[in-house]
Amino acid sequence: MEQVITSMADALLVTSNSGKIKKVNRAAQKLFGFEEKELINQPISLIIDEDQFLIKAIYQHSYLKRNLQNLEVVCRTKTREKLLIAFSCSVIPKKTEELEDIVYIGRDITAWQRREQRTSAQYSITRILSESQSIKQGIPQILQSICQNLGWDLGELWTPSQYIGTSVQGDSLNAVLRCVEIWSSRLVSVREFKAITWQTTYTPSVGLPGRIWIGRLPLWIKDITVDGDQRRSQPAAEAGLYAAFGFPILDDSEILGVMVFFSRDVQPKDKDLLQMMGSIGSQISQFIKRKQAENALVESEERYRDLFENANDLIQSVNPSGRFLYVNRAWRETLGYSEAEIANMSVFDIIHPEFKQHCLQRFYRVLSGENLGQVTAIFVTKDGQTIFLEGNINCKFVEGHPVAIRGIFRNVSQRVAAEEALRYQQKETERLLLNILPVAISREVKEEAASIAEDFADVTVLFADIVGLSEIATSMKAIQLLNLLNPIFSVFDRLTERYSLERIRTINDAYVVVGGLPTHRHRTQAIALMALDMQTAIALFNTENNQNFSIRIGIHSGSVVGGVIDLNKFNYELCKDTVNIASYMESQGIAGKIQVTENTYKCLCDEFVFEKRGEIEVKGKGKMTTYLLIGRKE
Repeated sequence: MEQVITSMADALLVTSNSGKIKKVNRAAQKLFGFEEKELINQPISLIIDEDQFLIKAIYQHSYLKRNLQNLEVVCRTKTREKLLIAFSCSVIPKKTEELEDIVYIGRDITAWQRREQRTSAQYSITRILSESQSIKQGIPQILQSICQNLGWDLGELWTPSQYIGTSVQGDSLNAVLRCVEIWSSRLVSVREFKAITWQTTYTPSVGLPGRIWIGRLPLWIKDITVDGDQRRSQPAAEAGLYAAFGFPILDDSEILGVMVFFSRDVQPKDKDLLQMMGSIGSQISQFIKRKQAENALVESEERYRDLFENANDLIQSVNPSGRFLYVNRAWRETLGYSEAEIANMSVFDIIHPEFKQHCLQRFYRVLSGENLGQVTAIFVTKDGQTIFLEGNINCKFVEGHPVAIRGIFRNVSQRVAAEEALRYQQKETERLLLNILPVAISREVKEEAASIAEDFADVTVLFADIVGLSEIATSMKAIQLLNLLNPIFSVFDRLTERYSLERIRTINDAYVVVGGLPTHRHRTQAIALMALDMQTAIALFNTENNQNFSIRIGIHSGSVVGGVIDLNKFNYELCKDTVNIASYMESQGIAGKIQVTENTYKCLCDEFVFEKRGEIEVKGKGKMTTYLLIGRKE
């Protein structure tokens, strides 16, 4: 048994029930740095902090007939170095309670603990750097996070300026370092040490901050009392501080400052920690550079702030991680968020879920310097409404680094809703806007069809359009627009049937009617009567619905081509010129008037009253004489 105990890899100690050490193995001696004679008959408190608490816990488990497993305890080596040991403990029963012994079997988990601490510190610092709104907000949090996550007691920031942010180029041999930030644990009393620190300055190569500054590398001091710093070594020791380390805040060859940390405990050099801190120093420098650029951007744009605040467009500026730097009044009022809420938000918090992936891709493209031109975006307001936007975004670069993505957007939600309503209306009410009516053909035409095509000269085409319909649509909800338009086009359809005319497919949202096809030749007069009745229908609609709609009508008489597709089906196609000229008569006409070509005028002048308008330019045809249809002759 003695040979087994001696060869154990884990540390073994046996104590009396009062905590006096009775036996140790070689592993324990090696772990704690004591010889066997230095431990025997000594209290276990020599190596274990809070030994009485531990003994009570062991006996409590013993009474419950259970061993105490994997109890993590802070221990001290002979040199007072701190170790974290996981103990399994049990009580050896004897005839008398006073003679009971306690067996401790321990495993060193200090390295594992340090790895966990480093991971936790790295995560915490990354989060602080991503969430901090300013340098002065972030630096104290970083000092605190490093101390608390790694078990150090005091942290300092040293810079050659009033606060970190002013870089010093080259070797910086003339720099004078001052402490501008301190964080300390409540477990240490460092008031006097802080007072001395605030008054102390270092030049490069002097003291721990100066040596780190000149060397551009992290440094570790196992015992601050032997560091040779005549200004602060003794006050540090009097405050109970023992070990120290520090690292530069460095961006390539540019050094911005130095962070230094102190501990009450003996801390052996941790190369992995120093390497990690070198990386963290680079992260902090990038954070500082980014915030400097953001601050410069805000200052440069301050002169435009009044203009932005009074603009109707939505204006925003975000940093490369998406957090808001600025939004104007129109943005806040449209989306419903307060300034306090915006300060804790990212642009990705307001993007519609279905649009988020697309937006992320565009965001990264802009950060890379790509010019996207006109863009669309879909945001979600605080109360859950969807907002459609159009505008431009661009990225502001400082010294080659992106610092802000700025966007200016117009709210086009009403227009999108109107367009969607019109699409729905065109789809669901095909008979009103998109109906293609087949042209009936008589049995005589079928029987006499001897050629593929036949010309019909006596055809008149009417184009009618409600003036300003697109603008009207943007001011209404979809269902309102649908309910408003249905009565109008229903009246037009009834007029078409009354005059035995045919409505063909809608062209550019115009209502198009044709008269004079094979089944109803000589219908030019019917077209004119329908046009006059359409004016009357619009006037009556305005009176009944308190509206102010105006209709513009154009008419042209020309040719149409009919063709036999097979013996069972006949169809026709309007000549392109006929359609185009009729369309020009409408689009170049006068609101509330009926404009006709000279061809139509000659067909109708004996029965209807006209007013000569004069010549207008028609694309592809040159100047054409037009007339305004006034009414029917008495």
